[in-house]
Amino acid sequence: MTAKFDTRRDAEMTVERLVQQFEIDRAKVVIAADGNENTAGVAEDGSDNKAGEPSPEARDDAELNGKVVVTVDVADDAKADEVRAAFAEFDASEQVAK
Repeated sequence: MTAKFDTRRDAEMTVERLVQQFEIDRAKVVIAADGNENTAGVAEDGSDNKAGEPSPEARDDAELNGKVVVTVDVADDAKADEVRAAFAEFDASEQVAK
């Protein structure tokens, strides 16, 4: 199963949910850029946002080169339902069941 996320944070939160709550083996989960370039998503979020004061100098170099893709290898319908739930919870787009 595959889904795309607008932010790296949403992709990472999805993986945490799958591994910690639904006990899916981390080796069965792959995170990748949707394309050839490194990406943190299409919008800043989480650690890509400016930090509160006092803070080091602001940065504007987040790699916003496309969506973040999460792929999960699942073998049964119950786990597939859990994956779909995690994808939906963190606003996945373009979900694909393989």
